[in-house]
Amino acid sequence: MNFLKNRTVLGVICIAIALAICFLITPLFNASASKTTEIIRMKNDVKIGQEITEKDIETVEVGAYNLPSDVLKTKDEIVGKYVASELLKGEYVLPSKISDTPANENNYLYGLTGEKRAISITIPSFAAGLSGKLQSGDIVSVIACDYRESGETVVPDELQYVEVIAATDKKGSDKGDVVVTADGEEEAELPSTITLLVTPMQANILAELEENGDTHIALVYRGTAENAAEFIKAQETVLSEIEEKILAEKENEEAANTQNTEESEENPTENILTEIDNTTEENTADTEENTDAELSE
Repeated sequence: MNFLKNRTVLGVICIAIALAICFLITPLFNASASKTTEIIRMKNDVKIGQEITEKDIETVEVGAYNLPSDVLKTKDEIVGKYVASELLKGEYVLPSKISDTPANENNYLYGLTGEKRAISITIPSFAAGLSGKLQSGDIVSVIACDYRESGETVVPDELQYVEVIAATDKKGSDKGDVVVTADGEEEAELPSTITLLVTPMQANILAELEENGDTHIALVYRGTAENAAEFIKAQETVLSEIEEKILAEKENEEAANTQNTEESEENPTENILTEIDNTTEENTADTEENTDAELSE
């Protein structure tokens, strides 16, 4: 290994490595990076549920380096399919973004299992509904004005974190649906109601607010489903504590009523005598009043 201590030998080795990089590795890398392929790219924005037509896509030549392996490359793979996740102009098309069949209308309602409810509440004003920005998957707080005629504006403990499953306009179309007019133009409508995924307890409060109150919606979180689930988990903990408190109060009330009933059953004679005394006193009072009336006449 003494030859490695020779500066001349080390210099020659370094030069050889540099030449190998310049004339062997670099050309291979450049050839790979410069290789191109044709793929399908979106020419127009296409909403969820829409059918993809030839006018919505274009074939372009792009660099093959670092391109997703499953990107779609032919029109036959895309035309006639339906958008499962919104596609924007200039976006590559992946298999996960399209579907052979259109999305079911109101498909979010098919996920109900009986544990929770879907309930819609009216958006009383443009500002109250977050200026039309609410969308499915948002976590919101419901703010109640003059809550239960208390004169206070509060976020009820039961409605701190609630999931939005739809924002619907006055014609019944959900946000994200495409409404096309007779002349072929897309028509935008602001949401007039929002549909929330809630427990029966929350549904009762929302129904009460819809009937008697004034509500505003505040956006808490918009992002990944995993993080959204953490907010819902925190809300469920609060609901469990409220239910336990209500149950304890009910049990205490029932216990008090039972005790009163048992005491009454243990002293039936005393209760009867008390009733007789009360009746006697009432009759005596009536007699005295009648006597006084006769004397006055």
